[in-house]
Amino acid sequence: MNAVTNMKHEWNQSEQPLLSVSNLTKLYAPGKGFQNVSFDLFPGEVLGIVGESGSGKSTLLKSLSGRQTPDSGEVIYLRGDADKQISQLEDLYQMAESQRRHLLRTEWGVVQQHPMDGLRGRVSAGGNIGERLMAVGERNYGEIREKSAKWLGDVEIPTDRMDDMPTTFSGGMQQRLQIARNLVTHPKLIFMDEPTGGLDVSVQAKLLDLLRRLVTELELAVVIVTHDLAVARLLAHRLMVMRRSEVVESGLTDQVLDDPQHPYTQLLVSSVLQN
Repeated sequence: MNAVTNMKHEWNQSEQPLLSVSNLTKLYAPGKGFQNVSFDLFPGEVLGIVGESGSGKSTLLKSLSGRQTPDSGEVIYLRGDADKQISQLEDLYQMAESQRRHLLRTEWGVVQQHPMDGLRGRVSAGGNIGERLMAVGERNYGEIREKSAKWLGDVEIPTDRMDDMPTTFSGGMQQRLQIARNLVTHPKLIFMDEPTGGLDVSVQAKLLDLLRRLVTELELAVVIVTHDLAVARLLAHRLMVMRRSEVVESGLTDQVLDDPQHPYTQLLVSSVLQN
């Protein structure tokens, strides 16, 4: 991680959050899932969710992104129409499933831990990016190919690999392609599930540099799940710490990690320091 410097950008806390989560709960069994999660996420803000395996982080991310229905609670999204210069609040779980799928293809994005879960293996690298552009109404083949090539370059994939299948790429290249596929439509909100998991340290460092740059340039709001406190410190403005389905501590990232209040957070931080 030494190759990555800690230079998180600032975000503007507007009067109205982009995402408001209230008392969200999804329990499979006692201590399995998550319960009573509430927070606001503002445009340009990065929220990190950390905790041990089985604490409910990934389950929470699925519910936040509309890919799983919670038992109770609500997720309110500030949906905007730039052309009409209007915005409206929408309850994610009052939308039809088709509307949620459309949202994930256009204004939102999901970066999976295993990149091939977020890519089409039988579609070329350029085609994976082009599909997202077509989802927002682009139809000119030449323009789609040009934008796809630009984004491959932006995520440091040689443009001469545009027509290659992602299955021929390394894990790091697959993850960068998945990021390009999600960001090409300039979404407002990205959900990331362990985006650096399983990658070599040097590959992780380059990927983190890329993510920080793109988040800043595009002014993205991000919810990122990670078990790696170093990743959380580098990327997240605010942090939520989960243990056994509950949020046990939350606050500004540096404050939580430098002066943890909950015994579990103290244990997490001390275990990192001892390694």
